Amino acid sequence: MGLADREDAYVQLARKSMEAYVRTGRVLHVPDNLPEEMYNNSAGVFVSIKKQGALRGCIGTLQAVCPSIAEEIIYNAISASTRDPRFPAVEAEELEGLTVSVDVLGEMEEIDSPDKLDVKRYGVVVTKGRRRGLLLPNLEGVNTVEEQVAIAKQKAGIGDQEEVQLERFEVVRHL
Repeated sequence: MGLADREDAYVQLARKSMEAYVRTGRVLHVPDNLPEEMYNNSAGVFVSIKKQGALRGCIGTLQAVCPSIAEEIIYNAISASTRDPRFPAVEAEELEGLTVSVDVLGEMEEIDSPDKLDVKRYGVVVTKGRRRGLLLPNLEGVNTVEEQVAIAKQKAGIGDQEEVQLERFEVVRHL
């Protein structure tokens, strides 16, 4: 039984979408055999790709930009594998060794203090003017709220000492 056989429908869709695009340049059509909620619901989705445990690509949307979670996964899997500015595009030879996870984001909730964050349970969005940064919850190596907020600020180009608006959200992580 290979890795892909143990993945749930969300991760399988992300993997198939990434593989189809990397190998052929084509966008996968939404398949017919997915769980109902993937067709009927919409949400922000992040697709993360790792190679030997190290991040290889991660792109997502804070809120839905596609009509369904399935379409959101397809487009974000393509972006995570080919458009993450931190990494070169994934090559076909790499596909076998990659692991994929899919985070489906819950509703954003404004909070007035970092005290209302929990790095294991909540992701964070920091906003200052038009600059916005997000960090998913429960990430390896991020152990404190202070680290979580600092990394989100850094991603947005916001200085350490700048005041920001905070939002939190929960995710359902598919591995």
